[in-house]
Amino acid sequence: MRTTVSARHCTITEDLRVRAERIVSRLAGRTPFGQEATVVFDAESLAHTVEIRFRLSGGEVLVAAGEGTDHRSALDEAERRLRRQLSRPGAKPRRGPSQV
Repeated sequence: MRTTVSARHCTITEDLRVRAERIVSRLAGRTPFGQEATVVFDAESLAHTVEIRFRLSGGEVLVAAGEGTDHRSALDEAERRLRRQLSRPGAKPRRGPSQV
């Protein structure tokens, strides 16, 4: 799976970048449909945010954001939220318009 890690308005350490890549690879193991992931670190005045975008085959994109006092806790929160989205059972297949 292709993973992109970027930072806006801040700099991140190599350890944090490696941690983000490990988290994405762990999450990719939960679904066979993962194609691409993007992790964006951002820093505002007092809050650090992380957004994970997980692109699945078929064009579906799962997005999870986390906020915390540091980037590591924000990354953990975003991971929990995305893990929850990946563990949801899929919707039942649609049969199309009803034939009345």
